[in-house]
Amino acid sequence: MNDSRSIDDTVHPVHADESARVLEVWEASVRATHEFLGEADIQFFKPLVLGELFGLEHLVCLRDREGTLVGFAGVSHGKLEALFVEPSWHRCGIGRVLTRYAVTQLGADKVDVNEQNRQAVGFYEHLGYVVEARSEVDSTGKPFPLLHMRVKGISSSHERSNRAEGRRPRRTDVDPRERRLP
Repeated sequence: MNDSRSIDDTVHPVHADESARVLEVWEASVRATHEFLGEADIQFFKPLVLGELFGLEHLVCLRDREGTLVGFAGVSHGKLEALFVEPSWHRCGIGRVLTRYAVTQLGADKVDVNEQNRQAVGFYEHLGYVVEARSEVDSTGKPFPLLHMRVKGISSSHERSNRAEGRRPRRTDVDPRERRLP
């Protein structure tokens, strides 16, 4: 993992009393990865973050061995709405574990990514996501283009359930051997 540190690779729900830590991780991650945002932009988004995150259907996290939240993911309506990792834990597999959980357990096969965040775009492409569309502005109307991406070739627990119940799968054009997300 990251030096001598390790994580508890069990995905846990985020609790309301962890809001301060969630905001810390969000801000540190944004400052490390969203170079295109100025200080005024960060201050604009900051008061909106907790309400948005705790309003999602699912807000889950990974913790280090001491129980400290080091990364979190938020999912609603089949879409990964948030993925943020404490910068000192970047490149340790936390984002991959949370994304895999969101896809396979929560049915989140879509994500919107800031086009200017090349690190995030590359991360999702590496996991098998492809761009399906592009928007000139973000969800608040600010001029931060979004790439609308979808992961290909992953069967979520929701899809397996649909097949077991005789319902048509959402994605029928992908060979399961083309899986990219570990």
